[in-house]
Amino acid sequence: MVCIVDDDEAIRESLRLLLYAGGLRSCVYESADAFLEDEKPPEFDCMLLDIRMPGTDGLELFRILSRKHLLYPVIFITGHGDIPLAVSAIKHGAFDFLTKPFRDGELLDKVRSAIDLHRSTREKLQELQELQARVDSCTPREQDVMRLLAEGLTNKGIAETLGISPRTVEIHRAHVMDKMAADSLPALVRMIATLEPAKN
Repeated sequence: MVCIVDDDEAIRESLRLLLYAGGLRSCVYESADAFLEDEKPPEFDCMLLDIRMPGTDGLELFRILSRKHLLYPVIFITGHGDIPLAVSAIKHGAFDFLTKPFRDGELLDKVRSAIDLHRSTREKLQELQELQARVDSCTPREQDVMRLLAEGLTNKGIAETLGISPRTVEIHRAHVMDKMAADSLPALVRMIATLEPAKN
């Protein structure tokens, strides 16, 4: 699903038909304000956004979406005079821009690339959320043991660090491996390493 936001009716319709011919569905808004006024916009994977519109312009809508951490990719539709604005938007997280008039194939290529990126980002986010949920299911002491396991400490070293018996460490370790669905220590270490960048 691609969201089209453009104040030019002819462009909206041509984009809708082009996307349909390329096997993509679309939702259409005649302005940024109309999009913002929609309390329940449909789920979509990419936005085609005109940079200049009456009322709230494309750049301001992009800033609003960014502040709300809505991370779907945005492709700006620009006139030649708007290229510096579009380049600036890309530096702030927009996916790409297209200069009018654009080739049909170029637009579809960019849209498909944006959708692929969105799908990949969404899958990574889901993986992180699932891993974090597993970590959250561990008790604070189990999380202590898990952190020290990931740092490479032995059961004896963990016991000395936490002031508990090696047997207690073994019990916590078994619970950690079970709750994290880790079939080996290297697998657990990879999980923790995956989560660390997300926390920074």
